[in-house]
Amino acid sequence: MGKTHERIDGRLRTFIEAQPLFFTATAPLSGDGTVNLSPKGLKGSFAVLDDSTVAYLDFAGSNAETIAHLRENGRITLMWCAFQGPPTIVRVHGRGEPVFRDDPRFPDLLARFPDIDPGLHGLRAVIVVHAELVRDTCGYAIPYMAYEAERDLHAKRFSREDDASLNAYFTKKEHIATSLDGLPGLPLPLPPSTV
Repeated sequence: MGKTHERIDGRLRTFIEAQPLFFTATAPLSGDGTVNLSPKGLKGSFAVLDDSTVAYLDFAGSNAETIAHLRENGRITLMWCAFQGPPTIVRVHGRGEPVFRDDPRFPDLLARFPDIDPGLHGLRAVIVVHAELVRDTCGYAIPYMAYEAERDLHAKRFSREDDASLNAYFTKKEHIATSLDGLPGLPLPLPPSTV
């Protein structure tokens, strides 16, 4: 049923790169802190960097829980599940970090996402995850569902923003600079982009 893998390659890599949706899970160190689980989409916003490292683009939204948890402790799990084809679930457990727009690594990381225009989505960071445990399991109870199309609402909402208006938007939101549990979230004002 379940199998542990030493690397993200071959069948596993092909599977996760083909999925239009994945989930991220993080939590603060505090035992009574808020566990965060987020769906991630937007075609072209995920990349396998090497056989033990993946990354995804972190776009504007109404909170920054994942960033806050990663800044505090680095723990993250990513999960993909098959809604079509053979029943499969893949989890990557590891350590992650947000690479912000003013980080010298940012331009090279951003180049790994050639099929998406980050300017349309209010790009905040690239989340880099170093895998510590890679497992696949059966997805026998996962229903069949059809992928129809990408939603265009996120791009419509954030494509009209520049750094100044994004900063104003983020400043107004209660859980961008600080998480639900009071942890440091997205550094504000938004760091200028190095690209």
